[in-house]
Amino acid sequence: MTVLHDRLAPTDSPILDVLAARWSPRHFDATAPLDEAALQNALEAARWAPSAYNSQPWRVIIARRGTAQHDAIVATLSGFNQTWAPAASALVVFVAEHHSAEGREQAMASYDLGQAVAYFTIQAQSHGLFSHQMSGFDPDAAAAALEIDPRFTPTTVMAVGTLGDPAEMTDVIRERETAPRARRAAAESVLINA
Repeated sequence: MTVLHDRLAPTDSPILDVLAARWSPRHFDATAPLDEAALQNALEAARWAPSAYNSQPWRVIIARRGTAQHDAIVATLSGFNQTWAPAASALVVFVAEHHSAEGREQAMASYDLGQAVAYFTIQAQSHGLFSHQMSGFDPDAAAAALEIDPRFTPTTVMAVGTLGDPAEMTDVIRERETAPRARRAAAESVLINA
């Protein structure tokens, strides 16, 4: 197997290795089974993410490759995502609970969901389970296909799995996977630093 070149982020300041190594691949091994232990560890990390009032206003739907649910999620993905995401061992839909079962508004639902997703992602990465979050999907179609309770809003779909062999990448994927990693400078993200 050809090894993809180093994908460490070129950081302005030192950060944890697992954070610098995290990236969003688009080339998954279409035959590799899901590492169930790594998945459970990632779910456990998400469970312990900060949450306003400990309300944990989020849920996940896990659909392993080869299931009807996986196919249903693939059908909701936008254009290019449909070309590479089906190879992932699982597609995970993260949903926000903007209103509790009792109808109470949960204003921090999206924020708390984001933290849970981040914890999931980093824990998965630390165990060699790669992930790629996608906003390119139809949330209404996903909710309908998966028969999700209306109080839950599908917010992101995450492809999860093992990296594929770089020698088998299409040219389009190879171009994206090997492009230099870049972000705006940290200082440019700070509006006030009093």
